[in-house]
Amino acid sequence: MSTNEKALQPEDLTRLFVERANERDSAGIAELYEEHAVMAYPPGQVTVGREAIRALWEKILANGPRFEQESALPTLVSGDIALTSTAPKDNAGARAQVVRRQSDGTWLRLLDQPEFVSIPREIPEK
Repeated sequence: MSTNEKALQPEDLTRLFVERANERDSAGIAELYEEHAVMAYPPGQVTVGREAIRALWEKILANGPRFEQESALPTLVSGDIALTSTAPKDNAGARAQVVRRQSDGTWLRLLDQPEFVSIPREIPEK
Protein backbone atom coordinates (compact mmCIF):
# COMPACT_ATOMS: atom_id res chain seq x y z
CA MET A 1 0.00 0.00 0.00
CA SER A 2 1.14 3.52 -0.62
CA THR A 3 1.57 6.39 1.77
CA ASN A 4 -1.81 7.89 0.81
CA GLU A 5 -3.91 9.36 3.60
CA LYS A 6 -6.00 6.76 5.41
CA ALA A 7 -9.57 7.09 6.62
CA LEU A 8 -9.52 7.80 10.35
CA GLN A 9 -13.33 8.07 10.45
CA PRO A 10 -15.86 6.19 8.30
CA GLU A 11 -16.95 9.45 6.65
CA ASP A 12 -13.38 10.11 5.44
CA LEU A 13 -13.71 7.39 2.82
CA THR A 14 -16.06 9.41 0.60
CA ARG A 15 -13.82 12.50 0.68
CA LEU A 16 -10.73 10.40 -0.07
CA PHE A 17 -12.52 8.64 -2.92
CA VAL A 18 -13.45 11.93 -4.60
CA GLU A 19 -9.94 13.35 -4.18
CA ARG A 20 -8.32 10.23 -5.68
CA ALA A 21 -10.86 9.90 -8.48
CA ASN A 22 -10.23 13.49 -9.55
CA GLU A 23 -6.49 12.75 -9.51
CA ARG A 24 -7.19 9.68 -11.74
CA ASP A 25 -5.60 7.46 -9.04
CA SER A 26 -7.26 4.07 -9.51
CA ALA A 27 -4.70 2.36 -7.25
CA GLY A 28 -5.38 4.95 -4.55
CA ILE A 29 -9.13 4.32 -4.86
CA ALA A 30 -8.56 0.57 -4.54
CA GLU A 31 -6.66 1.19 -1.29
CA LEU A 32 -9.94 2.42 0.22
CA TYR A 33 -11.38 -1.12 -0.05
CA GLU A 34 -10.70 -4.31 1.87
CA GLU A 35 -8.91 -7.04 -0.08
CA HIS A 36 -12.14 -8.97 -0.77
CA ALA A 37 -14.56 -6.03 -0.93
CA VAL A 38 -17.66 -6.19 -3.10
CA MET A 39 -18.85 -3.26 -5.18
CA ALA A 40 -22.27 -3.24 -6.87
CA TYR A 41 -21.02 -1.74 -10.12
CA PRO A 42 -21.36 -1.64 -13.12
CA PRO A 43 -25.15 -1.49 -12.81
CA GLY A 44 -26.62 -4.97 -12.55
CA GLN A 45 -23.22 -6.53 -11.82
CA VAL A 46 -20.75 -6.83 -8.98
CA THR A 47 -17.01 -6.27 -8.90
CA VAL A 48 -15.22 -8.40 -6.30
CA GLY A 49 -11.79 -7.81 -4.82
CA ARG A 50 -9.43 -4.87 -4.55
CA GLU A 51 -7.58 -5.64 -7.78
CA ALA A 52 -10.80 -5.92 -9.81
CA ILE A 53 -12.03 -2.66 -8.25
CA ARG A 54 -8.74 -0.98 -9.22
CA ALA A 55 -9.05 -2.25 -12.81
CA LEU A 56 -12.67 -1.07 -13.04
CA TRP A 57 -11.78 2.43 -11.81
CA GLU A 58 -8.82 2.58 -14.18
CA LYS A 59 -11.26 2.10 -17.09
CA ILE A 60 -13.80 4.56 -15.71
CA LEU A 61 -11.23 7.26 -14.97
CA ALA A 62 -9.75 6.98 -18.47
CA ASN A 63 -12.88 8.79 -19.66
CA GLY A 64 -12.03 11.81 -17.49
CA PRO A 65 -15.11 12.09 -15.27
CA ARG A 66 -15.12 14.79 -12.60
CA PHE A 67 -16.51 13.98 -9.16
CA GLU A 68 -17.95 16.37 -6.59
CA GLN A 69 -17.98 16.02 -2.84
CA GLU A 70 -21.43 15.06 -1.58
CA SER A 71 -23.01 15.73 1.79
CA ALA A 72 -22.62 12.84 4.19
CA LEU A 73 -25.78 11.50 5.76
CA PRO A 74 -25.61 10.36 9.40
CA THR A 75 -23.30 7.37 9.86
CA LEU A 76 -24.60 4.33 11.71
CA VAL A 77 -21.87 2.59 13.74
CA SER A 78 -21.96 -0.73 15.56
CA GLY A 79 -18.56 -1.64 16.98
CA ASP A 80 -16.12 -2.03 14.10
CA ILE A 81 -18.79 -1.90 11.37
CA ALA A 82 -20.41 1.27 10.01
CA LEU A 83 -22.95 2.19 7.36
CA THR A 84 -22.11 5.38 5.49
CA SER A 85 -24.14 7.15 2.85
CA THR A 86 -24.29 10.40 0.94
CA ALA A 87 -26.97 12.48 -0.68
CA PRO A 88 -26.07 12.12 -4.38
CA LYS A 89 -25.81 15.20 -6.58
CA ASP A 90 -26.36 13.21 -9.78
CA ASN A 91 -29.85 11.83 -9.11
CA ALA A 92 -28.42 8.32 -8.56
CA GLY A 93 -31.06 7.76 -5.88
CA ALA A 94 -28.72 6.74 -3.06
CA ARG A 95 -25.16 5.77 -2.26
CA ALA A 96 -24.28 3.52 0.67
CA GLN A 97 -21.24 1.69 1.94
CA VAL A 98 -20.60 -0.81 4.71
CA VAL A 99 -17.17 -0.08 6.13
CA ARG A 100 -15.03 -1.86 8.70
CA ARG A 101 -12.48 -0.61 11.21
CA GLN A 102 -9.10 -2.20 10.60
CA SER A 103 -6.63 -3.40 13.25
CA ASP A 104 -4.72 -0.08 12.96
CA GLY A 105 -7.90 1.90 13.68
CA THR A 106 -8.44 3.11 10.10
CA TRP A 107 -11.54 2.31 8.02
CA LEU A 108 -11.97 0.52 4.66
CA ARG A 109 -14.97 -0.21 2.49
CA LEU A 110 -16.30 -3.75 2.64
CA LEU A 111 -19.51 -3.35 0.59
CA ASP A 112 -20.13 -0.48 -1.80
CA GLN A 113 -23.43 0.44 -3.45
CA PRO A 114 -22.40 3.52 -5.47
CA GLU A 115 -25.70 3.83 -7.34
CA PHE A 116 -29.15 2.72 -6.42
CA VAL A 117 -32.04 4.22 -8.27
CA SER A 118 -35.30 3.30 -6.66
CA ILE A 119 -38.06 2.28 -8.98
CA PRO A 120 -41.34 3.93 -8.07
CA ARG A 121 -43.89 1.33 -7.10
CA GLU A 122 -47.57 1.84 -7.17
CA ILE A 123 -49.09 1.23 -3.76
CA PRO A 124 -52.19 -0.91 -4.10
CA GLU A 125 -55.38 0.63 -2.81
CA LYS A 126 -57.04 -1.07 0.12
